[in-house]
Amino acid sequence: MSVTQLRVRWLSAAAYSGMFGFGIVMALLGAILPLFVNRPEFNLSKAGGLFLEMNAAMLVTTLLLGPALDRFGIRSTMLAAPLFVALAVAVIANAHSSRALTLGVVLLGAGGGPLNQATNTLIADLHDDPPRKNSALNILGVFFGFGALFVPFTMGSLLPLLGMRNILYTAALLILVPVMISAASRFPPPRQAGSLHQAEILKFLQQPLLLTFAFLLFFESGNEFTLGGYISSYLTRDLGASLSVASYALAGYWGAIMLARVVLGRVLLVVRGEVLIRLGAVGVAICLMVLTLIHSSTIAAVVVALLGASIAAIFPTVLGLAGARYASHSGTVFGILIGIALAGGMTMPWLAGQIAAAHSIRAALWIPAAGALAIFALQLRTESLMKRTQYD
Repeated sequence: MSVTQLRVRWLSAAAYSGMFGFGIVMALLGAILPLFVNRPEFNLSKAGGLFLEMNAAMLVTTLLLGPALDRFGIRSTMLAAPLFVALAVAVIANAHSSRALTLGVVLLGAGGGPLNQATNTLIADLHDDPPRKNSALNILGVFFGFGALFVPFTMGSLLPLLGMRNILYTAALLILVPVMISAASRFPPPRQAGSLHQAEILKFLQQPLLLTFAFLLFFESGNEFTLGGYISSYLTRDLGASLSVASYALAGYWGAIMLARVVLGRVLLVVRGEVLIRLGAVGVAICLMVLTLIHSSTIAAVVVALLGASIAAIFPTVLGLAGARYASHSGTVFGILIGIALAGGMTMPWLAGQIAAAHSIRAALWIPAAGALAIFALQLRTESLMKRTQYD
């Protein structure tokens, strides 16, 4: 094996372990909310507020980070971001009040946003060929699935034995793995060694194709945060499932995402990513419509797994398509895309929380169903624009 190949493997390992940590970030609130929503000082409206606060922190750090990645490189973010996430998980593990939980959630967002952006940008930069870039980003998403699976699975199987605090402490230790790998690795040089002027950033924001990609991810991120956050609570509150059953169903959701991305990593080498995005959006809409009509927690658990398989391809494949179009400014472009995506991750779960508090979580699930239909329409728009837009 050549030095270059070995270096790529080490850098990929750093990205994979970092994405594992981001998977924990994404699944954490959904896994622990059933333990908090029954407290007198807590309700579903406040749960929506937590998603708003976490994603607001992600949004701020992501928008600031994009140009910095292009100018200064990725290594420092891969060293610092996991430290923030691990600290946040430790704070949440010891939270005994809404104020302490809010602090932990804000720290979680402040570290999670940069960790997500740095790992995606690193993998995109390591692969120049567009199909391989799409494939590699979906494989990266497999490790997201491992991380997202970790907390709900251990909560479902080991909560009586270990307790929530020890489970979260274990998660915090695993989140620190990319720090050790990154410290020993040599990263690629920055894409743009000089400064990137504000006018150049505004130029990207004026491009219809990039904005269409971004608003597609607005709805996709909103769907991912809403579904990951409310599925277990839906099963326990609306369908009467036990916490253990709900935790396993949530683990099945993230597990289905992980397994689907293993398959998609191969499929995307021969099938156009645009096709899979459209199919995934339709699958999400159908699964959510079924989920709102049934009353059996057992059937719901199966539908939840199908929902995970349907949603799996959308986010990483869109990033892959955008990364191929804007390869020379991948950090800045990913910052814009993920920033607008996080705006969806802020607003859609918050809106779902308000509807759930006023009516039911069943009613709130129509929010991500509508989001899936919007994704389908926006994907058709991107395909039209891509035919007329040249590569960066």
